Amino acid sequence: MSNEKHKNLDRYFRDKRGRIVKVIEWDRQKQRVIFMLDDYEHPCFVPLSDFKKYYSEVK
Repeated sequence: MSNEKHKNLDRYFRDKRGRIVKVIEWDRQKQRVIFMLDDYEHPCFVPLSDFKKYYSEVK
């Protein structure tokens, strides 16, 4: 079992407004998803429960 605090990812999701976000990390300890928006230079994050409600994976 890994003791990593964060898991690095490289997956794309669509938010409820149709914008594509790139998920870069999953913070296990704080139960949040960290992602980047194309037009914003800083990472954003939301609680996992909200992410599951409002984002869907782009295949």
